[in-house]
Amino acid sequence: MSPMFPERLHYSIANAVNGFVDWLVLHYGDAFRQFSDSLLQLVVGLENLLRLLPWWLLLAVVGALAWHASRSWRRALLLVGLLFLIGVVGLWDKLLQTCALVLVATSLSVLIGVPSGILLANKPLARRLLTPLLDIMQTLPSFVYLIPVLMLFGLGKVPAIFATLIYAIPPLIRLTELGLRELDPSVNEAAQCLGANRWQRLRHVQLPLALPTIMTGLNQTVMMALSMVVVASMIGARGLGENVLTGIQTLNVGLGVEAGLAIVALAVVIDRITQGYGLSRRAIETGQGKP
Repeated sequence: MSPMFPERLHYSIANAVNGFVDWLVLHYGDAFRQFSDSLLQLVVGLENLLRLLPWWLLLAVVGALAWHASRSWRRALLLVGLLFLIGVVGLWDKLLQTCALVLVATSLSVLIGVPSGILLANKPLARRLLTPLLDIMQTLPSFVYLIPVLMLFGLGKVPAIFATLIYAIPPLIRLTELGLRELDPSVNEAAQCLGANRWQRLRHVQLPLALPTIMTGLNQTVMMALSMVVVASMIGARGLGENVLTGIQTLNVGLGVEAGLAIVALAVVIDRITQGYGLSRRAIETGQGKP
């Protein structure tokens, strides 16, 4: 039976992609290694800092943030209770490792995603060029990101951070751009008439008004970063995902379910806090739109 496509029509991009990655490693391998070492020191330092703090102090900080975001003591105590249960089942150290990984990946996402969203909102050409790239980043299976970062950074926490960053940053870019583009033009014109320059309009008018939408993007980024925890454990990132992976490899259902529920509890805590800050302060104070 003849093939559907003749062999002369076959073309693969695998060799081109492999050649590009080899070129990066050959010419910029040392630079990648230095950057990897610096980022690893940051992650390990954050982990050690979290370990130095007493568990009750960390729970108190989370409770204060939850109350400040929602103005609800009941909600704050519930979220603190979820983290307390993670410690009760013996996963506190794993929780701190996962938090350090997510915090670093989220911080990098904010540093890159918010300026990128501002650029897309103000430059139509950049929006047309980068929107297809964001579509690809959100559509590609998460395992695909592991291949190039392993080639560039090896095994460990650093490639896990970059794989998480690539997977989780598109929602923040999109919603930052959406929040700025949907602002009422009359507000910007009024600020301009009052003598505000472009930077002052962005800082004091546009970003504060778009903050709820930006916080929604941040919330989605954190949730997607948490969804990469188990995948990242496959390339050497420790934390709660490591227990899930161990449960899969050893058919230990209880271990996997325990760690999975801990990830869910952490996701609920972060989701409630970021959603609370995403609401306008007026809505919270009047009792409308509580998370």
